[in-house]
Amino acid sequence: MLLFLGSTAPGFAQQGFILRGVIKEKESGSRIAEAQVMNQRTGLSVSSSSLGLFQISATLGDTILVMKSGFSDFTAAVNTSKEDMIILMDRDRTLKQVDIFGQSKKSELNDIKRDFKNKGSFHQGKPPFLSFLFTPLTAVYELFGRTPKNARRFGRYYETEMEQTLIDGLFNESLIQSNSDLKGAELEKFMLDYRPEYEKAKNWTQYDAIKYIRDSSKKYTDTLGKK
Repeated sequence: MLLFLGSTAPGFAQQGFILRGVIKEKESGSRIAEAQVMNQRTGLSVSSSSLGLFQISATLGDTILVMKSGFSDFTAAVNTSKEDMIILMDRDRTLKQVDIFGQSKKSELNDIKRDFKNKGSFHQGKPPFLSFLFTPLTAVYELFGRTPKNARRFGRYYETEMEQTLIDGLFNESLIQSNSDLKGAELEKFMLDYRPEYEKAKNWTQYDAIKYIRDSSKKYTDTLGKK
């Protein structure tokens, strides 16, 4: 009987339970809805409710990771099964600055776009087929005029810049440093070698970007260890 109890006691200690908690903004105390709550041991994740409440399966010793766009990640160890977990999240100032920079850049490029239109390039050098039937002079001008030619060149530049700005908001030095141990030359090489393509990143949420950074940085550091 003593042997039986001794062999099963650890099993009882590791029994799972439903961990409950609430997520709030640290400064204002307001509750945070739709935050991603993940048990890092099991990989199971849930979202907080409109009242900032969540519940997730856990055992003592597990680590809970909480992520929300616009906030710094929060991690906490599960030390008790009796008390609800209160999570206070800080606003992520750096990401907000990246987003503001992207918006101002887009606004600046849109101003140039409007300038081309004011100069008479109505279709940015790409007249629709029907314009040859209804406004042939305008269509010919759009094809061969100097301003439309510059507008076409700017249009290609505009698309490229907008794509790269979107990627910068999801894959930047601040976000990588917050979610990996990379620094200095290793960080710079990682940013060059693992920068995602626009087609891959265009539908990402911040959670997707963080997952990509963590998975890719682990793969990268593993390759460094083999050298």
